[in-house]
Amino acid sequence: MTDIAILETEISTAIAGAPDEAALEAVRVAALGKSGSVTALLKTLGGLSPDERKVQGPAINGLKDRVNAALNARKEGFKGAALDAKLATETVDVTLPVREAPAELGRVHPISQVIDELTAIFADMGFAVAEGPDIETDDYNFTKLNFPEGHPAREMHDTFYFNPKPDGSRLLLRTHTSPVQVRTMLKQKPPIRVIIPGRTYRSDSDQTHTPMFHQVEGLVIDKTAHLGHLKWILEEFCKAFFEVDNVKMRFRPSFFPFTEPSLEVDIQCKRDKGEVRFGEGDDWLEILGCGMVHPNVLRNCGLNPDEVQGFAWGMGIDRIAMLKYGMPDLRPFFEADVRWLSHYGFRPLDFPTLAGGLSA
Repeated sequence: MTDIAILETEISTAIAGAPDEAALEAVRVAALGKSGSVTALLKTLGGLSPDERKVQGPAINGLKDRVNAALNARKEGFKGAALDAKLATETVDVTLPVREAPAELGRVHPISQVIDELTAIFADMGFAVAEGPDIETDDYNFTKLNFPEGHPAREMHDTFYFNPKPDGSRLLLRTHTSPVQVRTMLKQKPPIRVIIPGRTYRSDSDQTHTPMFHQVEGLVIDKTAHLGHLKWILEEFCKAFFEVDNVKMRFRPSFFPFTEPSLEVDIQCKRDKGEVRFGEGDDWLEILGCGMVHPNVLRNCGLNPDEVQGFAWGMGIDRIAMLKYGMPDLRPFFEADVRWLSHYGFRPLDFPTLAGGLSA
């Protein structure tokens, strides 16, 4: 019995002194393993007399149970200490703001948003969206649109030209989206009702001009289209886009090679503390150009001006985005500054609809 008490004391001391779980496992193996000290005592029971076995058996098994209990208690202590250490290194400051989900953090560029708004408005009026290449021929960009030879718009200081081909012809970056009007009239028979949003390029750069910018043009061709229809479409567009109940517009005579008569359109506004508000005030702001499609353009596109007629208009998407959302400078639109985009951008899932509000 004395040997059992001494062995228990030695094992208890080893368990208490184990610095980690690996050392504790070594103590367990030394006591309860196949060659352990407690296991060796259990093996001696077979050589004892029945009377001795009655005394030694309960004593040795009791030692085994107490050693197991001590080992388990020490092991749980290690687990608790490890958990406390892990919690100490992974503390969460509940006063910090919650990190936004990617769908909440990302932003839609204002140009993309405004194009979606334009599409929603004109689709409600029955217009389709037409697209075309950014790289165009001189014929589509100028000649078929009634630009005469020597027109200033054809010059290098206004237009980005590519290197001449062997035959002397040169491709160019389109200076407006009007070539898509030509392409549409060449491949589609009237009636035609399309809008054409897209990138355009001109050699110009300042606070309100960039070498690459965005335009949207509209085209209607049928047998009875007239300026009254054009006026109604533009008024309805302005009311929907600027989200006002009423607008006043004035149409001034102008000149464009591809329309006759040609008009520039001003919208009533109020300038107050750096803001422009539409539908009120005594001031006017030019927002677009328009007119009846020139008969020469119709002939160049294979249409008979004695049978069909139409009208067209065009405006800068970047410009109307600046007016609607109060952006003072055009250049940041193309600088890829995440701070600017997070301020002026739109939430990805806020799709513009006429029923729900374009910019709601």
